[in-house]
Amino acid sequence: EYHKIQTLFKRDMQNGAKIINGSWTLPELDYLQNNQWVFTEKVDGTNIRVMWNGESITFGGKTDDAQMPIFLLYKLQELFEGIVKRQLFKEKFGEAKLGDKEFPLSICLYGEGYGAKIQKGGGNYIKDGVSFVLFDVKIGDWWLLREDVEDIAKHFGISVVPIIGEGTLNEAIEMTKKGFNSQWGEFTAEGIVARPKTELKTRKGERVITKIKYRDFN
Repeated sequence: EYHKIQTLFKRDMQNGAKIINGSWTLPELDYLQNNQWVFTEKVDGTNIRVMWNGESITFGGKTDDAQMPIFLLYKLQELFEGIVKRQLFKEKFGEAKLGDKEFPLSICLYGEGYGAKIQKGGGNYIKDGVSFVLFDVKIGDWWLLREDVEDIAKHFGISVVPIIGEGTLNEAIEMTKKGFNSQWGEFTAEGIVARPKTELKTRKGERVITKIKYRDFN
């Protein structure tokens, strides 16, 4: 299952869950706020996992118990199933290697299912259909670098969440507060997912990654 992405600031649960500016959810975010982060557009959809075990492809939602709309499942089957697609998986992941390291064959592509009937504003992305956009890939215990994720997306003919900028967390906040057009059209993007330019983890071993939503500031 995909890990939780922390919001930037804590919420005041006694006041409509409004964010508390300056009250960081993690000490690492506070410490790293002036470092360089990479910003990708946060897509308003539903979390999807595409898993490959060396022989077959399976699909899942954010958790194993999550229900997936049947029309989205059909789209995933179109994108990833069939003899040709299985061969693509074998070509890309058959040896389960990353550089000189070998892994048990455990591959997971993480992405967002989006479009009409998925979330309230899903029709802004696609009026009469749904699709899938990739944002992370994990091989064994290793999260792939952005360039490797882009390479996998290209290999399978799928899209990857767009990078929309770089900067400090305060710059990401200002960008989100003002609002910016989605890469999918003339509507305000849901927000930003920000990651340090170099992958980092907390003392608990969790990834340092955060999300900033337009509606939290407007």
